[in-house]
This record gives sequence, structure tokens and C-alpha cells, in this order.
Amino acid sequence: MSAETNKALVGRFYEEIDKGNLDAMDDLVAEDYLDHNPPPFPGLPPGREGLKQAFKIFREATPGYHRIEDQIAEGDKVVTRLTSFGKHEGDLPGAPRTGNDMKMTSITIHRIANGKLAEKWAEKDVLGFLRQIGVMPASGPAHR
Repeated sequence: MSAETNKALVGRFYEEIDKGNLDAMDDLVAEDYLDHNPPPFPGLPPGREGLKQAFKIFREATPGYHRIEDQIAEGDKVVTRLTSFGKHEGDLPGAPRTGNDMKMTSITIHRIANGKLAEKWAEKDVLGFLRQIGVMPASGPAHR
């Protein structure tokens, strides 16, 4: 597949998530999808099913959308710099609803195989996310 086709696949992945169309994951994501980051919640199954469950939990608790800022593609990999926006409208495991607006940046690498997302590596602003949903205190001025 071409670099542009691979970038379009990743773009469609985020568009379908934003629409709440988790059934589209069957067409876009390999069944044995491998996420190299720890699961966001304990007890999720591996592969595409775990991904769908994680997105369902997040979508119900933090509805929002993704904005792709940049994409670079080479060979079978697509690097995407994106910003996720949402509102903490429902409980997450260990994080009761706050009603706070949220914004999280990430850089994600997807590997594509046979026209589907097969692997993922990501660096996300998890610390900022945890502060926004009240799990970690916001940093204040340093005390001496």
C-alpha cells in the first residue's frame, strides 16, 4: 500500500472512533492487533477486542474527538501527531466524573499489514490527562 493510502487508513480509524462506530474496527484493525503500550484499564483482552472495549469505555466517560496535526508515512508505518479533546462526563476506573474539559497530545506509530492496523506504539501526555481528570494534583509553584 502507498504512504497516502496508509495515512488515509489511520485517518479513517480516528474518524470512526469519533463517530462511535466501533464496528468499523473489524474492517480497519487486525484481529491480533498488538498495542505495545500497557492497556489503559486492567482486565481488557488482547487484540482488536481489547481496543474496542477501551475505546467504548473512553467514549462513554469522555466523549470528544481527535484532531490529526501531522502525519508522516514510510514503508508500512504511519506516524501521527494528534490532539484528543473531550469532557470527563462519566466515571473512569479510579477517576469519578469531574465534568472537566480535557485535551491530550500524543505521537502514535501504527504499522499496517494487509490493509489493516496491526501494531501500535504511542507516547501520550498521560500525566496531563491524569491532572485534568483529578487523579493527580495540578503542579503548583515549587516550595523551598
